[in-house]
Amino acid sequence: MELNKTIEYLRTKPEGQTFDRKSAKIDAKSLAVILVAMANADGGDIAIGIEDNGNVIGIDGNEQHINELLRASFDFCVPSVEVNAERLAYINEYGQPNHILLIHVHQSMKLHTNQADEAFYRVGDQSKKLSFEQRLQLLYAKGGRYYEDEPVYNATIEDIDLAKVEDYIKVLSYGKDAITYLQENNAFVTHRGGVERVSGAAILLFGKNPQRFFPRSYVRFIRYKGTEAKVGTEMNVIKDVIFEGTILEVINKTIAYVQTQIKEFTFLGPKGLFVTIPEYPAFCWQELIVNAVVHRDYSIYGTDIQVKLFDDHLVVESPGFLPGLVRTYNIRHIHFSRNPKMAVFLRDYKIVKEFGEGVDRMYREMKEAGQPEPKYVQDDFILKATLQAKSLPNAERETTAEKTKEKPKKSQRNYPKKPENYQENIIQLIQEDPSITVIRLAKLLKKTPDSVRYQLRNLTTHGIIKHEGPTKAGKWIILKPI
Repeated sequence: MELNKTIEYLRTKPEGQTFDRKSAKIDAKSLAVILVAMANADGGDIAIGIEDNGNVIGIDGNEQHINELLRASFDFCVPSVEVNAERLAYINEYGQPNHILLIHVHQSMKLHTNQADEAFYRVGDQSKKLSFEQRLQLLYAKGGRYYEDEPVYNATIEDIDLAKVEDYIKVLSYGKDAITYLQENNAFVTHRGGVERVSGAAILLFGKNPQRFFPRSYVRFIRYKGTEAKVGTEMNVIKDVIFEGTILEVINKTIAYVQTQIKEFTFLGPKGLFVTIPEYPAFCWQELIVNAVVHRDYSIYGTDIQVKLFDDHLVVESPGFLPGLVRTYNIRHIHFSRNPKMAVFLRDYKIVKEFGEGVDRMYREMKEAGQPEPKYVQDDFILKATLQAKSLPNAERETTAEKTKEKPKKSQRNYPKKPENYQENIIQLIQEDPSITVIRLAKLLKKTPDSVRYQLRNLTTHGIIKHEGPTKAGKWIILKPI
């Protein structure tokens, strides 16, 4: 007899991050490893009674063993894992009734281990045992502890720039002095056993030299020529810049520099006037940089935040797993601060608008700009966020830095023509180069010189423009708008 649709689905569904099949013979301790791994990651479902090859054997006939499996989330998981279990009835190939045990594992904000104090994390279809460092990073990511609160080894209040603290407490309208603020707020500076302890947040927010204690807490900007990174003799890096300082300084420096590298499009708009727009909406790429700095995992010392700009896309890479319950599929609507003190600090400085609003707004702005939505990928312990560049046919692109260089006037560019009445185009070009000639106008507008002369006479007759000086060496003057 055919299996019902639910059983058939469980039999053929690929195993992965949130689904696993196990024989009814699995022992409770082995099941606990999967329960722990799924609870620490994204949750999921375990179908018990189906072999790895898809053969449906069922669970009936050994009730005592099944009860042991049902108790595994309590008996062998620390702390216990929240699950729901249900028995799915079916008729086997011999026409006999049987059941499958389907266990749903809830995603948890806690860090879970088995009875041997081993932590696991679901990666694909495997339950990966975590090293001590990975376990600590997961604990920070889940908010069980905040790394920004950890005391920094060898740091003292002498490593704090009190002028930066003074600037901040003015924003807060705080009535006491800088040192009192540090000692009475957010555990920035504490004392234990007569030893002064300065938190990571204090150093990263107000430190004289944060990179002394967090060597790679900077942002590295890399500009590539082309659409992919190449190495060796084909290396295509054309800019490589590092921005250091406190997190506020790093953000401001990075945004100011990247602004000079973002290209802009110049094209003929629907009203016959030339329009300039950036290849990425400003809010979107700035939001990626701010999020990378404020939400990176500062317990990871071995790498830095990297902003990579290619000809057709921009990537921001930030160390750390997505925090809390945030995942790539819900990042638009779920918010969790890995470093809440830093997030509040940036909100007070108006760098962060409203918690949880930025990513959703970024999706909306990319859609309104006619561009693909942002793409997030968790690549091991690096979160990669990508924006696709704006692409327009026949549009000229240049960066702010390129605009400041010596170059021909804009009127020397080959602007696209407008097929209908092009008097507005003529006015636009005259505004940019009052000395422009008829021949040059004709070439840029892709018209005949006689056609251009006719439009110039028409504009002159109606008192819109006039020409002063010799025919070939004079200049045009715009008298009034069209």
